[in-house]
Amino acid sequence: MATLCRPAVAVPEHVVTLDQTLDLARALHRDHPQLPLALRLIENTGVRTRHLVQPVDETLRHPGFTTRNAVYEREAKRRVPEVVERALGHAELSAREIDLIVYVSCTGFMMPSLTAWLINTMGFRSDTRQVPIAQLGCAAGGAAVNRAHDFCRAYPGANVLIVACEFCSLCYQPTDLGVGSLLSNGLFGDAVAAAVMRGRGGTGVQVERNGSHLVPDTEDWISYGVRDTGFHFQLDKRVPGTMEMLAPALRTLATEHDWDVSGLGFYIVHAGGPRILDDLCRFLELDPAAFRFSRATLTERGNIASAVVFDALARLFEEGSVADGTPGLIAGFGPGITAEMSLGSWTGSPLEAARPAAVPYRRITLDGAGRAPVFGVPATT
Repeated sequence: MATLCRPAVAVPEHVVTLDQTLDLARALHRDHPQLPLALRLIENTGVRTRHLVQPVDETLRHPGFTTRNAVYEREAKRRVPEVVERALGHAELSAREIDLIVYVSCTGFMMPSLTAWLINTMGFRSDTRQVPIAQLGCAAGGAAVNRAHDFCRAYPGANVLIVACEFCSLCYQPTDLGVGSLLSNGLFGDAVAAAVMRGRGGTGVQVERNGSHLVPDTEDWISYGVRDTGFHFQLDKRVPGTMEMLAPALRTLATEHDWDVSGLGFYIVHAGGPRILDDLCRFLELDPAAFRFSRATLTERGNIASAVVFDALARLFEEGSVADGTPGLIAGFGPGITAEMSLGSWTGSPLEAARPAAVPYRRITLDGAGRAPVFGVPATT
């Protein structure tokens, strides 16, 4: 079976706290008729700090979609390679041993995908397959795990690199003044994550089964309005209640695998907001501590979209308390409304952490042709 190895996660150096977010909302929207409601909702997210790819004052300016997307491409190329290098190290593989790269991001656009740039600059083989996923939003982290698992089942012994690059702050729209938009401005953060799924060997979650579920007639609950000014995030007020519709899908997948979803040893789920986690506790009959990794991600990073599941999984590795054979769940939720779910068991002993689960980005100096240095195989820390 394929094993999802320890993720590498990095967050940008620009930090915004809850107090700063609330002060900005008061200053920018002092005459908004629903400002008290928006402030209350932001406080209730549980987010205490977020990391931004640009300083706050630059984030609040909107220079146009062309400039913003150029920032996305530039910063992705500067910040992704170091995370990829660490993820390969955790899996004890070189770039040339990777057979597929799954790249997920919903906060910027490149064609060809960043996968092509990574293959050209980091020593991957020219026959490495590429699967960019751009339109599954926060569910894409779970989808990436599932597509990697599918590939490893189709090609036994293959290895897959997953990369999630989310600069949510580049989607800030100063003219979007609905309560949902104001809430989003205080919820989302930026991060880059990478993880390797090994077809053979490795330490981590040995994936045994995956599945998807789409809630009918909910396409407009989470969506983008694509306009001249870029991506406008649209959030329906019914979204916080979606776990009542998705929890049964989690239970069904586990039952089909002869597992009890309420009796697993670990849970790595997308932390879209505190109600998502609270409702899952209720509908799955779980203690709140079951989602401690997702809650920590939400508190310290905010909603980092597709990177959430990898940040939460990195925290599971860091805790180092999972015994071999322990069953668990990984799930991402996003537009559709879609759930991407996988079941697996822990295998091997956790690698000792020589660095924290998330570190500041190391900036990469590009040459005149936009190429990064070719990395060797790093130590497995």
